[in-house]
Amino acid sequence: MAMEDQAGGTAAAAAGERDDSGACVDRQPDAVLHRVGPVHVGGRGGRSGIRVLKRNMKRAGSRGCMTRKSRFGSRERDWLKSDTRRGCVCLYGAAADPQLTTTGPQASSTPQPDLQLVLCSTSTTAEEMCAQRDGRGLFVQLHGDLVRRLEPTERPLQMLYDYLAAMGYADPVRVQQEAANSDLSCLIRFYGERPVNADQQERTLLKGVFSVRKGKTQLHKWAERQVILCGTCLIVASVKDSLTGKMHILPLVGGKVEEVKRRQHCLMFSSAGSQAQTYFVNFDTLADYQRWHRQASKVVSQTISLVDLSCYSLEAVPEYLFYSQDVTHLNLRHNFMSLGGPGGLLHLPRFSQLKSLNLSHNRLGVFPECVCEILTLTELCLSCNNLHAVPAQIGNLQSLQTLSLDGNRLSSLPNELGGLSQLSSLGLSFNDFNHVPAVLERLSAVDKLAMAGNQVVCLEVCALLRMSHLKHIDLRLNGLRCVKSESPEAVTQLTHLDLRDNCLDSLDLASVRSLETLHCQRNQLRALTVGGAALHKLHAGNNRLSAVSVFPVPNQLTHLDLSQNLLERLPDWVCDCRKVETLDVTHNLLTELPSRRPSCTCGCIHCDASSRLLNSLSLRKLLAGNNRLQRLPDLLDHVPLEVLDLQHNKLGELPESLFFKALNLKHLNASANNLESIPPIGQSDDSLSTLQELYLTGNNLNENCGALLVGHHNLRVLHMAYNQLLSFPASKLSKLELLEELNLSGNKLKSIPSTVSSCKRLHTLIAHSNHITVFPEILNLPEIKLVDLSCNELTGIQLPESLPPSLQELDLTGNGSLMLEHKTLNLFSHITTLKLDQKSTTTADLQNASAPWSHGYCEMSGQRNKLCVSMLAIDRLGDSVEACYGIFDGDRNEEVPRLLQCTMGDVLCEEVQHSSIDSVYMSNTFLTSHRKLGMAGQKLGASALLCYIHHESSEPGGFLSVTVANVGTCQAVLCRDGRPVSLSKVYSLENCTEEMERVKLGKAIITEDNKVSGVTCCSRLLGCSYLSPWVLPKPWVHTEPLSSQDDFLILGNRALFERVSYQEAVCTVQAVRDPRAAAKKLCTLAQSYGCKDNIGAVVVALNIAEDSCTCEPPVYTTEPRGLPHVTFPVSMTPAPSDTATLSSTSGVVSEFNSETSASEVGSEAGSTASDEHPNAGAAPRPERRCSLHPGTTLCVIMVPGSVGLGSHMGLFQRQPSSATFSSNHSDNGLDSDDETPLEGVISNGSKLEVEVDIHCCAFQLRPGTSESLKDSDFEKGGSDYPNGKMRRQNSVVVSATNGCLLAVCGREIADLKKSPSASCLFGKKPSNGSVVASEDSHNLIEVALEAPKKKSGYFTAPAQQDPEDQLIVPPCLEQEVREQLKGQSPLVSGPSAPPTPPPLKDAGWDQSHPPPPLTPNPAPGPGVIPIIKPEVYDTAL
Repeated sequence: MAMEDQAGGTAAAAAGERDDSGACVDRQPDAVLHRVGPVHVGGRGGRSGIRVLKRNMKRAGSRGCMTRKSRFGSRERDWLKSDTRRGCVCLYGAAADPQLTTTGPQASSTPQPDLQLVLCSTSTTAEEMCAQRDGRGLFVQLHGDLVRRLEPTERPLQMLYDYLAAMGYADPVRVQQEAANSDLSCLIRFYGERPVNADQQERTLLKGVFSVRKGKTQLHKWAERQVILCGTCLIVASVKDSLTGKMHILPLVGGKVEEVKRRQHCLMFSSAGSQAQTYFVNFDTLADYQRWHRQASKVVSQTISLVDLSCYSLEAVPEYLFYSQDVTHLNLRHNFMSLGGPGGLLHLPRFSQLKSLNLSHNRLGVFPECVCEILTLTELCLSCNNLHAVPAQIGNLQSLQTLSLDGNRLSSLPNELGGLSQLSSLGLSFNDFNHVPAVLERLSAVDKLAMAGNQVVCLEVCALLRMSHLKHIDLRLNGLRCVKSESPEAVTQLTHLDLRDNCLDSLDLASVRSLETLHCQRNQLRALTVGGAALHKLHAGNNRLSAVSVFPVPNQLTHLDLSQNLLERLPDWVCDCRKVETLDVTHNLLTELPSRRPSCTCGCIHCDASSRLLNSLSLRKLLAGNNRLQRLPDLLDHVPLEVLDLQHNKLGELPESLFFKALNLKHLNASANNLESIPPIGQSDDSLSTLQELYLTGNNLNENCGALLVGHHNLRVLHMAYNQLLSFPASKLSKLELLEELNLSGNKLKSIPSTVSSCKRLHTLIAHSNHITVFPEILNLPEIKLVDLSCNELTGIQLPESLPPSLQELDLTGNGSLMLEHKTLNLFSHITTLKLDQKSTTTADLQNASAPWSHGYCEMSGQRNKLCVSMLAIDRLGDSVEACYGIFDGDRNEEVPRLLQCTMGDVLCEEVQHSSIDSVYMSNTFLTSHRKLGMAGQKLGASALLCYIHHESSEPGGFLSVTVANVGTCQAVLCRDGRPVSLSKVYSLENCTEEMERVKLGKAIITEDNKVSGVTCCSRLLGCSYLSPWVLPKPWVHTEPLSSQDDFLILGNRALFERVSYQEAVCTVQAVRDPRAAAKKLCTLAQSYGCKDNIGAVVVALNIAEDSCTCEPPVYTTEPRGLPHVTFPVSMTPAPSDTATLSSTSGVVSEFNSETSASEVGSEAGSTASDEHPNAGAAPRPERRCSLHPGTTLCVIMVPGSVGLGSHMGLFQRQPSSATFSSNHSDNGLDSDDETPLEGVISNGSKLEVEVDIHCCAFQLRPGTSESLKDSDFEKGGSDYPNGKMRRQNSVVVSATNGCLLAVCGREIADLKKSPSASCLFGKKPSNGSVVASEDSHNLIEVALEAPKKKSGYFTAPAQQDPEDQLIVPPCLEQEVREQLKGQSPLVSGPSAPPTPPPLKDAGWDQSHPPPPLTPNPAPGPGVIPIIKPEVYDTAL
């Protein structure tokens, strides 16, 4: 370290002079260079200020990882800290591979010897840094994409700081720290030389010296020549090793490249046409041969002379490309082309036959006038180049037909543009036009005006009269406020008009009589008038329409979208549309569908048939969900209706003739209604029903409806969840042989009929939240993939000899009586995701028992092949009463959600230590997680929501608050007094106006489906860094104080809340009450409402007291007190009998039968007696306390003579003793002999003697647990040890709960206190990446059980105790205990009332399957000890 500081002083001295105190004084030039890597001297050799460190860059987290602190000496660090405008720039060499130096999740630990560290300030320019290191230039790479050369005046460190500030970092000190983080290289990276990309060079240019022969005859001889493959031609030099003299050009487009079999590694190149020439090239190696063959085959397969050099970081066109004079299409998109220099844009006119030129995304800044000299151009693309003006020379391109100028900063066009008579397509979207350019009046060939994303506030219809050639007009995203149509003259040429996402409140287009398609979604329209003479499609959803006027009747209308408006009745003209095929009126206020044309009074069959909407002979798709419909009109025969959506209405019945007359009906969704029956269908085998999907969730259907489904032989999907089904007819289910998906959740079923085995195509069975006791016979189905039988009453599973290989997910959680044998678990080992209830065996379970919240969660993949939603659930974060919950939605990728799931909990814990401001630590948590995604976050991204429950102040008694941060479309809802309170903000372009404006100002291209560059609809995500600065990781942060009126939290992804409203979600959870079952129901409802995507939901039940803690006033009985706290050893000896006897010879003995269940053992271990002893006196009721106020003993082992608690109610009791456990049948699958010897653990044959400390307080793992327990605490509590102190037992802490005993070595406490996210990951990682903490409300084993690692530092006791296991009294304490027992007063006989747990705020939030209570029989004999039974919600040890 002394050498490092000394070297650091030398380097820092080069950056500036030092004052008397030794501080570095900044002087210009203030750049100091450090080279990290092997010792070497190069360049300027012994230049002052260059220090060579003998370290390599390694992956973050490795032993040799070079941190920010180890890079520099102490003086250098002081120099950096003295001014936030100083920092470090990492310069990578040309051979640096981003995949090798990345420190993210996909990083490699390969060292990089060519990393250089430059200390500089924000005013240091690239030119100064190059001068310092004798470099020719600096390069920057963003998000692992293209590499750009820095201008001499650009300042690298300032660029780095600006990039971090744009991400969301606000604190200059934090910006300086983040800039020095090596993980940042995945986002922004600087190079001292242009990096070498072999693959890019191969696709751009191939050259070498090979043996060449011209012609097919043998007369020509082989000769060594320089051969080049560039563009569309093969170039052969006439002189060896030289490009001087004559060059032989062989055009390859349309030609042939063939292998010469008579000669090894030889290719024959032939041109096309009658005058074809042939060259034979013999390569030296197989690699060269394959490389040239691959590239040449692409060229000869082209039908046009196209050269694609896009995304190559080019600054100039390769010089050899100009030999390809047949090039007609040149794509230079996404490069950094310069004007001057060899191969610059000024040389492009050398292509004499060029027709198409693409220069988009080249950061030009100025329109390149040189392209106006390429008179052969017919297509020119200059989009996204920050252009401010178009030169008048554009008029020279008389052959130009397509001109794309989108994504620039143009506000006007030159008049010379009007002279381009052949121009037919002009792209002006996302510029700065505030009006339609007048020059368009002269462009008679232009039929489409693309001006989306400009600033046109008012559109005058009369101006369109002068542009009679325009047929398509796109004015999306313009902030359009009015459309003026004052001219009486009709507009007859306009056929397509797109006015989506504007600010219109009324729209009158009656004068546009030729309009065929109108898009006006997402405005604020209250009135709409459209001419219907030629109308084909009308899209007017997401407005405030209460009436729509269309005249005349649109007889050509085929598609009508009036969804999400305020319509109370459909317009009359809708029934008169004879060709309408799709009608969407969802989310309105409709009470009925029109049944008769008001003007018709004759009542004839023809008028009646033509006037009924459902009887239209053209209507195939009717979407009328989320309205107030109470009935449907009857149908006539043979209506062509195929899709009928009636969900979320008030329908009590469906038309009796629905299935008889709508024979083409394939999809019917009548969920969330009041149906008590369904229409009948013929039960004969010749039924004509074509119904394939039937959704009836959330009605009042009973088991009689099952018989009515038999006639639907083609049924593939059946959802009848949350009805009143007591059973499902077995004989009827066997008839549905084509059934693929069956959902019967939330009913009262006790079994699934065995005839389900007849459904050979069934791949999904969901039947959670029932009363099923017998596992259905579905494991012999050949295509079964998913089985969800959670929240039932299963007791066992009868398995076949082998399981179907298609089974991927099996959910058996929430079945409290289910016991699985090891054989069964082994048979389940191949299942990708196996979810089982896990017994509480960890210390976290004890801590979570006292937390004022619990949670449940659910993930469903839907009809997707993979699950791209992940959850984070930590009921106990750190050492205090805090919790963290999160949901991450990757849309189409599963990598980013899993990475966030595993890291965000850790990051939050770190950030909370750095700042106490909620907006700061939550924002930094998201930004740091974004950085830690590494290379995975460059192209992939995810919506994320993090919910942090904490105390608002630093005081333990401070009130609780919930802080929510989110990006993307994940949302959080708080139920307060039965009403939903939104805690998040949806960052999508459709829902957030300010984000839309920000993205537009950044000149991003927003496609018609409102996606940034056609990729994502979100403006803020974690990941997708290549879309920066349009898509940012900075989150929305909101803090809400919690009170006793807050019942629960709901976290969900976009798919959930698109289908389930906030109010319905709140009502759903209120009705179910159990968090896990509630989350299941939310996802099931979303699926039944039509969601096909991944769905995720987390429900957090809150039990917040008035003072924001769970403390309740203590309740005492009139019992004598004052006995001192006694410490003594405990012996626990199982006996063959079923009764539990107390032995007076060894203090306290609890005997267990070997058949006692695991949960009973855990309860007995926590409290070794019952409240039913006849001789036990009334014991005081233990006070319920939270972990913030651990004042009272929650688990007390009384001795003879004791009749109550000690006088010090606020202190815990610490009782050293010795415990003996058997390891012969340990659940971890390891023998006791294989275990690593633990400190303080004595192995004795089949027994394991463990010195333990049993104390009666809330058990928490803290750093330095043994040291944190001060002697003063023991003095206050009383002790029998000399000097008032207890013997310190630091070797082992024993926790007993829920049937498992946990022995934790003192030296392993720090290891077991893992990070919040890492502590959730135990056993085999599930395929869906689910990571949740182990607690009663959500104890899931995602895969088949595995044996824990030997080095885990603990050992799990068997479920069935060994008969010889006992708690042994140490000899050193035996005499002392006997003396204490002799001095105890006899107990007062009498029954003891069982302690009544204090009522929770809402008992319905208790777990639906609590562990069975332990009620041992009273033990005979004298000296019976009354024992206080611990509260089940807070077991202390």
